[in-house]
Amino acid sequence: MIRRIRLIRSIGNLESVDTCRQIDLGQLVLFYGENGRGKTTLAAVFRSLATGEPNPIQERRSLTSDQQPKVVLDCDGDPPKAVFHGGQWNRKLPQLRVFDDTFVDENVHSGLFVESRHRKNLHGVILGSHGVKLQRQLEQIVDRAKRHNSELRVKRTAIPESVRFGFTVDRFCELTMIEDVDSQIRETERELAAARDQDAVSRTPLLEPIDLPDFDSEAIDKVLGRSLADLDATADARVRAHFESLGPGGEQWVASGMQRLSPSVGKENCPFCAQDLSASNVIGHYRVYFSEEYSELKRSIDQALQAVQIAHDGDAVARFERAVSAASQGRVFWSRLCEVTQFEVDSDLAVRNWKSIREGLLELLRAKRNTPLERVCIPKSLQQAMSLHKSHRKKIEEYNRQMAASNTQIRGVKEKAAAANPELIHSRLNALRARKSRHMGVNMKLCDEYLAEKKAKEQTDQDRAITRQSLSEYRDEIFPELETSINSYLDEFSAGFKLAGVEAVDISGGASCTYSIEIHDRQVDVARASADGQPSFSTTLSSGDRNTLALAFFFAALEHDPDLSRKVVIIDDPKSSLDDHRSLTTVQVARRFAERVEQMMILSHDKRFLCNVWSGFDRSSTRALEIARDGTGSILREWPVHEESVTEHDRRHVDLLKFVDGDTGNKREIARSLRPHLEGFLRVACPGEFPPEAKMGNFLHICRERIGQKDEVLNNAGARELSEMLEYANRFHHDTNPAWREEIISDAELLGFVTRVLAFARP
Repeated sequence: MIRRIRLIRSIGNLESVDTCRQIDLGQLVLFYGENGRGKTTLAAVFRSLATGEPNPIQERRSLTSDQQPKVVLDCDGDPPKAVFHGGQWNRKLPQLRVFDDTFVDENVHSGLFVESRHRKNLHGVILGSHGVKLQRQLEQIVDRAKRHNSELRVKRTAIPESVRFGFTVDRFCELTMIEDVDSQIRETERELAAARDQDAVSRTPLLEPIDLPDFDSEAIDKVLGRSLADLDATADARVRAHFESLGPGGEQWVASGMQRLSPSVGKENCPFCAQDLSASNVIGHYRVYFSEEYSELKRSIDQALQAVQIAHDGDAVARFERAVSAASQGRVFWSRLCEVTQFEVDSDLAVRNWKSIREGLLELLRAKRNTPLERVCIPKSLQQAMSLHKSHRKKIEEYNRQMAASNTQIRGVKEKAAAANPELIHSRLNALRARKSRHMGVNMKLCDEYLAEKKAKEQTDQDRAITRQSLSEYRDEIFPELETSINSYLDEFSAGFKLAGVEAVDISGGASCTYSIEIHDRQVDVARASADGQPSFSTTLSSGDRNTLALAFFFAALEHDPDLSRKVVIIDDPKSSLDDHRSLTTVQVARRFAERVEQMMILSHDKRFLCNVWSGFDRSSTRALEIARDGTGSILREWPVHEESVTEHDRRHVDLLKFVDGDTGNKREIARSLRPHLEGFLRVACPGEFPPEAKMGNFLHICRERIGQKDEVLNNAGARELSEMLEYANRFHHDTNPAWREEIISDAELLGFVTRVLAFARP
């Protein structure tokens, strides 16, 4: 509630108004003012207070003042003073509802036309505070959805196509991580490479085993360490020295001679000189030297020598090197397609070590062959080389075992490649790459932000659907009810037309409503232009009709406001362009609402209208103010509405009563007032038979004709009484007695007729 108007400065004609600062406003506040005094300006101040929008005040800034507009009002709530200063309010009063030209222009029509903006704004008026709250909530959600869409576009653009591997942003961001993605990518890359190189895969052979021949070190060591028990090294040296003294072929010549010795024991003669050889020491050495055991020793040495030469010749080395080269090439080819065992032997070192062992053993065996009875030991360096050789062999054997497993994979590669579809494999590979990319570094952050925004958008969409459903259900309920209420008020105003098809419609950028005017069972679309030769809003409704329609909209919206008891209602000149019979209805409707709202203020230039409102309302809660001229501006002051409410009929009635009570006063004026007093009473008591243009004589004629009838106006006694009173009163009326001023007046006779008139014209 607005308690007091403390100050209005530099707004329109209200240049410096503080004259009513001590006047407490009531539940009903009446503002009387002639046109142009500032009623509309005051309504604009209240409208600005309701919305907090400064323009209604700023655009009315006084042209004759250099001061800035200022308003100070005492209001309920916090802060208790509503102050407009410096172009803004310190608070709003959203429970204010204002009916004025601005309401009509914004929500109903502009002069002769109902435009789209009117229907859109009227949609909000019909919805009321609850519906508008839902509508604004929906609009806010729609705006939020737009912001989400804008953010999603930005976040979608931030995730480049190059990291998505053909996936849309939504599918890319929804990809989950798998633990072994790197190994799967590697395997799929190999599968794709094999599929794209099917011919080479089919032609390239499996891996072949590598052979590094072994040295029979145990056998060789045994041969090198052998000797003969019957032939020591000294004897062997003497025999060999003797052979050398014989010259080339000496050993063969002696061997041939030994075969010619007599086999009989004790009678060995030299085959050359026939001398007895039994006493010769050398013959014993010869026998041992040329024995089978000795020969077998030499054969073993030769065999060992030959075995080393054959097993470890240049061809064996070449085969080894070729095998190593083939394994390396095969691994290079197959390692990009599957897991291939690694050849971890230094082949150059192995060959060098191998050759050094071969040469070292051959050298030892040759030396043994030259001195079979000498024990030969393998040197430590050669033993180490042979140990390294064995190590190389173990690695090669392990390689050969793993190679078998590699060949199993290679066979699988060959089988898959033969029937592979490169496009499908490439698609699968991109899916794996995308999964990995999705959960890497900045991509993960960008995707998580996008998904969070998308989830927020989904929640907003859900909120929008729920709110839209709630609004739709509310509109389905309120619009038919408002149509009924509006038509009820139009009927109460005797408008002669009604509304049809009041419906809400959704349009681009918000909501609107549509309706038609129904006149004589024919509907007129208010959106139809008046220039098409068909009935339209401007051609079917008068100015009074259009204002009546606006009032009906306003009152119907108030009627359905669930928070009506807390509303402050401002009505500016509601009687404008209204017929007299609608004026009374407006008074009655205004009174009804004044009893239901927290506060009502009515501004009008029509004293009679305001007095009628005042006379039917609780006087203790009513205040009346006048917007009066003060120099070039206007001021607010108390308005003695009780005095303005006394009619001529009331004054005559008071004067007649005073005369009866003994105040003789001006007897001629008392006599002259009898006929007007009777006429005033009868026009109210019998409006159908005695309208304003009717004559008293005609009325009496109607009364006499209807005596005893169903539509009787006065009975016989009443008609006779009225006739007799008129007969006396006409003596003092200029129409019936030109000499009424000279008519002699009897005090007793006048008192009698005054008493009879008061009795007849009683309420």
